[in-house]
Amino acid sequence: MTENHSRTALLVIDAQASFPHRPYWQVDNVGEYLVEQNRLIQGCLTNDIPVIRIFHVEPSGVFSLASGFVKPLEGLVAFEASFTLQKYAHSAFSGTPLASWLIRRGINRLIISGIRTEQCCETTTRCASDLGFAVDYVTAATLTFPMKHSSGRTFATDEIKVRTELVLEGRFAHIVSVDEALQRAASNAPSNTASNAPSYAAPNATTCAAMNKTTTNPAATADIAAVA
Repeated sequence: MTENHSRTALLVIDAQASFPHRPYWQVDNVGEYLVEQNRLIQGCLTNDIPVIRIFHVEPSGVFSLASGFVKPLEGLVAFEASFTLQKYAHSAFSGTPLASWLIRRGINRLIISGIRTEQCCETTTRCASDLGFAVDYVTAATLTFPMKHSSGRTFATDEIKVRTELVLEGRFAHIVSVDEALQRAASNAPSNTASNAPSYAAPNATTCAAMNKTTTNPAATADIAAVA
């Protein structure tokens, strides 16, 4: 893909064929999610904003490479990613070369999307913010599923999404729609503009490198060495 100079990048996290094979998979909100996810991807590509594809990988089961399901989710728009990586933890930064790749290209703002809302998307958002990246979190372009609390209460997807927005807004991210994310990326407007949002330093290469070294996955270690 042609190199661009955008200072914003889109992360498409774990939008993969593994999920339909999990017992909690429900199709109720999938169509709505795909409309927003695809609009976001296409909008970024149109505006020369790099799109990074992230797959979650586990040693066994439907998230293993051997399963054949570590591939794009059916219905996701086909696109040529600027960078594709595999992660082995909830955060897309943990044990991967993602931070190094971003910093080397002068990218300091991220748009977060993918599966699941409160899990890998939220964890990656928190990590990105702590590393100094400004973050726009597009809730509509994330997907999750009902969850049962130990008390017996089942939380609906809308409740989970509201909770995620509550804990991220003004602390770790700015909650935006697809259109707002694209507008902010086009103008490179600073994220985290809420009045109570902390002021973050620029992404720190030393901190990112130290975090990357915590990986115990040989494949990820090789990737980090190749990018560094």
